[in-house]
Amino acid sequence: MQQLNSLKPYDGSLLMSESATVDSERELPKAESPKSADHAAGTVSPRSPALNSSAAGGANPAPPATGSGDSGRETRAAQNGLTPQGWRVTEQRTEALRRLLEQHQGERHLILLQDFPDPDALSGAWAYRLISEQFGITCDIVYAGTLSHQENIALVRLTGLPAQRCSGQALKEKDLSQYQGCVLIDNQGTTTQFMPLVQQAGLPILAVIDHHTSQGELKAEFVDLRPQTRATATIFTQYLQAGLLKLDSSNTDHIKCATALMHGIRSDTNRLMQAQEEDFLAAGYLSRYYDSQLLNSVLQASRSKRVMDVIERSLRNRVLQNNFSIAGVGYLRYDDRDAIPQAADFLVTEENVHTAVVYGIVHDEDEDLEVVIGSLRTNKITLDPDEFIKEAFGQDTHGRFFGGGRSMAGGFEIPMGFLSGFNENAEYTRMKWEVYDAQIKQKLYRLVNPENGMIRTV
Repeated sequence: MQQLNSLKPYDGSLLMSESATVDSERELPKAESPKSADHAAGTVSPRSPALNSSAAGGANPAPPATGSGDSGRETRAAQNGLTPQGWRVTEQRTEALRRLLEQHQGERHLILLQDFPDPDALSGAWAYRLISEQFGITCDIVYAGTLSHQENIALVRLTGLPAQRCSGQALKEKDLSQYQGCVLIDNQGTTTQFMPLVQQAGLPILAVIDHHTSQGELKAEFVDLRPQTRATATIFTQYLQAGLLKLDSSNTDHIKCATALMHGIRSDTNRLMQAQEEDFLAAGYLSRYYDSQLLNSVLQASRSKRVMDVIERSLRNRVLQNNFSIAGVGYLRYDDRDAIPQAADFLVTEENVHTAVVYGIVHDEDEDLEVVIGSLRTNKITLDPDEFIKEAFGQDTHGRFFGGGRSMAGGFEIPMGFLSGFNENAEYTRMKWEVYDAQIKQKLYRLVNPENGMIRTV
């Protein structure tokens, strides 16, 4: 739950960043500083051992090309809805990842997910694990928080997705000496409680694959950041399309993983309504393998009573101002954190509301810690969630923003510091909530209505 910035520069890294997005019509850009929010890319360091290895003779050699030279690239690019330049970048990234895995054959790796993993993270991690198996690499997928969204619980339960929860005392006692490296999927180490343990154990970060804006400088052998790509599941599907793993429709694990990837793309593109061409093409590829009935069962998972209670609280407490719906829902258990974005999803559907912000104080009983968690949802095209949240809540003393976002959605997480911790005195907890509730509303109203107009309570 803590905001961490543990990734530092690394001269031998494979920096594969978003500046050369696979759906872009642009030329490959010149390399920029890795501190940039949008890393420059398609660049690789010749000093990287992963790139100096030969593709031939590896555990999973590249598949034969469907064409030769520029004409072959154009054919493959057209098949995947990309420009020849974009497909060349995809091939470069895939080959760099292949060589990284060749260099680490036979090892055991730890795949780290954010504390509250979503379908995008879960499916990407599963794809990485299946890819790694071809190189004799064993991967354990772990997260330090919980699955609280009903669809995430159903996805893991119905598909048997091999993700392990490791929290509380089990997290502190986790033996990392059995691993030779770790991999970050759909995160950059700032949203997982595992990072302090990884740093303490000196476990090298082998790969970072994510579609979020850079969280800081990265130290890893392979980095593929694509802030303009809608889903990490899309990135992994492109790895599959480029031949890193050939899906087999008779393989149960492949079918279930393809189903999970389809769900990952769907969830991070708002049911494909915000999908780009590369997302549709990735979904089209997965449609040959996924199980539609299994996906439908995941999507039909019902909300728990606790989630419904939080949605009811958000309705009761919301205030409307300039087409914004803002609601504080008080205290929540750590396991119910995902109820906050679900409440925001619900409030934004109200008539004459284009943006909803829901927040609460989440209490982690295992650690006796409290943190303010909030979610933003909007259907206003001109509102940038990332800019809005960063301007509203700013950054900490280390220069790290308390939140950010992507198209139509965002979130924030504010540690409570000295005031954190449970108190059995009801009056004390009430006063603490009122202080945080008032402070968050003040910061939001400053942007929603700079002239401090009247607030209408519903």
